[in-house]
Amino acid sequence: MKFEELNLAPAIIKAVLEQGYETPTPIQAQAIPLVLNGQDLLGGAQTGTGKTAAFVLPMLHKLSASEAPRNKFGGTGIRALVLTPTRELAAQVEESVTVYGKYLELSSAAIFGGVGMNPQISRMKKGVDILVATPGRLLDLMQQGMLDLSQVQILVLDEADRMLDMGFIHDVKKVLAAVPKDKQSLLFSATFSDEIRELAATLLKDPQTVQVTPRNTTVQRISQLIHPVGRGKKKALLAHIIQEHNWSQVLVFTRTKFGANNVADFLTKNGINAMALHGNKSQSARTQALADFKSGDVRALVATDIAARGIDIDDLPHVVNYDIPNVCEDYVHRIGRTGRAGAEGQAVSLVSLDEEGFMQAIERFTKQDIPVQIFESFMPEPGEKAEPIAMGRQTIWGGAGKPPSRDVMMAAAKAARTEMLTRVRESKGPRSANNSGAPNRGPAAGGRNNGGGRKPRSFNNDSRAGASGPDDYDNAEVDHSVQPRSHLSAAEQAVRAPGQRPARGYGGGNGGGYGGPVGLGGGTSRTAGTGQPDPMRTSVDMMADRGARRSNFGGGNRKPNATGGGFGGGAGFGGGPGRTGGGNRSGSRGRSGNSGSAR
Repeated sequence: MKFEELNLAPAIIKAVLEQGYETPTPIQAQAIPLVLNGQDLLGGAQTGTGKTAAFVLPMLHKLSASEAPRNKFGGTGIRALVLTPTRELAAQVEESVTVYGKYLELSSAAIFGGVGMNPQISRMKKGVDILVATPGRLLDLMQQGMLDLSQVQILVLDEADRMLDMGFIHDVKKVLAAVPKDKQSLLFSATFSDEIRELAATLLKDPQTVQVTPRNTTVQRISQLIHPVGRGKKKALLAHIIQEHNWSQVLVFTRTKFGANNVADFLTKNGINAMALHGNKSQSARTQALADFKSGDVRALVATDIAARGIDIDDLPHVVNYDIPNVCEDYVHRIGRTGRAGAEGQAVSLVSLDEEGFMQAIERFTKQDIPVQIFESFMPEPGEKAEPIAMGRQTIWGGAGKPPSRDVMMAAAKAARTEMLTRVRESKGPRSANNSGAPNRGPAAGGRNNGGGRKPRSFNNDSRAGASGPDDYDNAEVDHSVQPRSHLSAAEQAVRAPGQRPARGYGGGNGGGYGGPVGLGGGTSRTAGTGQPDPMRTSVDMMADRGARRSNFGGGNRKPNATGGGFGGGAGFGGGPGRTGGGNRSGSRGRSGNSGSAR
């Protein structure tokens, strides 16, 4: 099928062809005709499958065929509203609207927090045909009476699963109450939970369902690999792999903002130009970091999950999970940053003993066995055992063995809080001395630009015009250990999942050991979560702490007598009872894809 066969306006086809796209992706070929027919749609598509064009192209076609109404201010009425979870994704979607609608007489805008509000108010009064927004800033403008949504004809929820993860469900419901009931609604999600289906049931009317990949699976053209690593060796292994394979562009995921700063600083000191990207960065700093990464000026971008949601680079070759996520869906979203628009990509996970339970749960969730590659000199030390992971004020268990006692977890949490307070005091000292704004601050101290973090914001400092207000959650980094969620964490799934595979630990737990080393060629790795508390927590993080708390025991539970099914033929490493690995893994599989598809 060609784009010309989709009955889109000639002006839209012309813009698409100018971008080099001739053949629609599966999600585009299935979704575009349904949207053109005016049907509500539930779309199951991961990042990189072309889902943005799947709703942007028919939206442009429908709006171009009718005249725009007026809003209550006398300007152009908003006829299409697209909600996204993050600023970066909002900017990416609005850019697609501009590119594909370049030959149409339609206007568009993106509004989000972190930038001045007054220019946005002026733009909303003047009006636009298509508005792309994050929920926080959208509600700010609605509550001030500066936004008229009474003319909305098409509503799109993009990456709805992430919006629910970030706690936007109540905001979304407020928006739904402000738009007309007879609108056309489109909901796109990479993963499906019961809450997503419940939201779809309330939002969509007799929807058509389009799902181009199996539920909760990863894009097949992405090659995945696991590197077992000692707890204190992750940063060194990451730098080694980047240098060894001469990677020119790699996206590294960490668990916390402090971890992102720490890893970026380490890489820079070791000759790899790196920058951190997280919610404590100003919008201008985040935009500049992305621009430098895309242009090649920055070789490694170290990011937290939420900050990286809007990263859209067609040919991003490598993604590294420095910290293994404790929520399985986050793994799917992370590695979806590579292998986009038909290109192949490689995703590498650096797995310490502390995170092995998380990784096993991810394999069950995605229904696949990920190949393992061993770098002997970076393996865990003999006697090393799994320990609780500090996440802000909480500790979680991600090891493959039986979780420690409650007393041990509480002691670990207390130690983490003490260390966090120490780090905060240490970080405040140099800042107060440098408060005069002297230009000699290095990467580790530079608040918004390079590796360093900045002093936590409070909402009291955001009362100035244009700053993010209490309802702007776009700057929040969600702590999954304390944030109420609609589904179990990866570790909890590891505890409760029926028919689970035996633990395959490489030491310190009850699982079997990772076997003998394989060839070193072709493996990628990633910078690791050091498991340290995050002193750079925003006020939104603190609000999450005061909400409903989850169990301190993140999961990864195994029966004490479980026998491991390790990788290869080697014995277990570490202090736990050794096991001879009985299983094996094949090498990473090459993937092929179509490069000639619109995003």
